[in-house]
Amino acid sequence: MNWKKEWKSLAIVTGGFLLCYYLPVDWLRSLERLQNALWESLHLVKWYAREHVLLCLVPAFFIAGAVGVFVSQASVMKYLGPKANKALAYGVAAVSGSVLAVCSCTILPLFAGIYRMGAGLGPACAFLYSGPAINILAIILTARVLGPELGIARAVGAVLFSIVIGLCMHLFFRKEEQAKNAAQAIMPEPEVTRPLWQNVFYFVSMVGILVFANWGRPTSETGLWQAIYSLKWTITGGFAIALALILTRWFQVCWWKLVLAGLPALLLALLLPQTPQAAFVAGVIGLSLVINTEQGEMQEWFASSWGFAKQILPLLLIGVIIAGALLGRPGSEGLIPSAWVADSVGGNSLRANLFASIAGAFMYFATLTEVPILQGLLGAGMGKGPALALLLAGPALSLPNMLVIRSVMGSKKTAVFVLLVVTMATISGLIFGAIWG
Repeated sequence: MNWKKEWKSLAIVTGGFLLCYYLPVDWLRSLERLQNALWESLHLVKWYAREHVLLCLVPAFFIAGAVGVFVSQASVMKYLGPKANKALAYGVAAVSGSVLAVCSCTILPLFAGIYRMGAGLGPACAFLYSGPAINILAIILTARVLGPELGIARAVGAVLFSIVIGLCMHLFFRKEEQAKNAAQAIMPEPEVTRPLWQNVFYFVSMVGILVFANWGRPTSETGLWQAIYSLKWTITGGFAIALALILTRWFQVCWWKLVLAGLPALLLALLLPQTPQAAFVAGVIGLSLVINTEQGEMQEWFASSWGFAKQILPLLLIGVIIAGALLGRPGSEGLIPSAWVADSVGGNSLRANLFASIAGAFMYFATLTEVPILQGLLGAGMGKGPALALLLAGPALSLPNMLVIRSVMGSKKTAVFVLLVVTMATISGLIFGAIWG
């Protein structure tokens, strides 16, 4: 990788991120709804940059880059490709969200990684839906705040959705899947450079960083989830140390480079315990410098991760700006008044469920934020059927998410995927509302 050609792109991306991070929006605000929509979009961009780029997307980019370098195409196709065992492929994809507590945007680099490496369209789409939808924390919070019937319906519906959507995508585009079958038939077996269990621990350490760095504050001040939350950065640091040891032991990265790269993160963690993000950023920068100065697969890992970042971040920025202007932030309004939404989702009509599904599909929900939003809508008269429809469509889709999916698998497949999610969410809402409404 020729970094002399990449410095300009790096400077633009970094400058754009810093601009979003330090937007001086608080003192610029003053006109009516049109101007309000502008400020809401800027507020959402600032909030997104602070809450999701560093802790969610950056680890996801590193994981996606690692998939592209350390997981062979033949291996991906063996377990997730068109000729893979269907029960295994869809089973793994359908329950992935129980491990990955991520939002609809964080799942994108991981989806792009496995899809480009040869995963079948069906399992890849099942993974794309299940990643943000089947989240144990969100399901438990839904049951506690909105009622056990909604929590159970969300869990069952999300698992079934991911499998049915994956199977439908495979059926609708089966000719392309057959072409993958032909390619797999002539694909040579990959060279094994290290045992599978070593690669598993390598990925587990990165997934652990992603999950625990984003562990949300629970509603209760006691219990297991609160105990984990109070130790989230200690656990995250433990996974980071494990990753460093793995890179030194099994990937032949110079130990002294990792020690020097980790010292700033350690010092910031000790000096600024109330701002753990500073230590996290220092750790990311240190890791980036180390693996980019190494030769071979480490440098390939960084180049692959950077490639995903360049493709996905600009599209997400555009999508977040548009979503913020139209719908505002949680608890605020954009061009579309929140009263319109509340008035349109009462009862259990087809129109109410369809509206809830479409609105949820285009709104951006950070992990767990859909629950308090729905709590407010239910209090304003939203029906239980539309509430489930929004729960099943909202966390898995968003306007920024759609823009990136289109860049990965094309307009036609993206349109079908979105239509499937909206249709199934609407039908599920109608059935649930008829039983529990």
